[in-house]
Amino acid sequence: MFEAEDIRDWRGHDVVDAEGHKIGSLEAIYVDTTTDLPAFATVVTGLPTKRKLNFVPLDGATVKPGALKVRYDKKRVKDSPSIDTDGELVAEEEPKLFAYYDLTYQIGPAGARRLGRR
Repeated sequence: MFEAEDIRDWRGHDVVDAEGHKIGSLEAIYVDTTTDLPAFATVVTGLPTKRKLNFVPLDGATVKPGALKVRYDKKRVKDSPSIDTDGELVAEEEPKLFAYYDLTYQIGPAGARRLGRR
């Protein structure tokens, strides 16, 4: 796995699926607040007049020359929970995001949010 400090340098680079198909460009990294490790990325998708940020888990992701390769296919990422480009992931939406990718969701210590943007 890569370090959160390093992956932030990749903002704006392509995000590709396991087959190498471009999904969009990397916008931000969300870390798991209990471990401080990268957990999700937001990917800019859509047409120039209607962009949105889709979430994709970073488990199994690898850094390739000029791109971040994720293990989820393009369609699944583009159909994932999203926010507006100037939006924010609200705490109440976190469980839905984890459920979409069949990931276990546990509230952080003392009921804290699970994901934090870095």
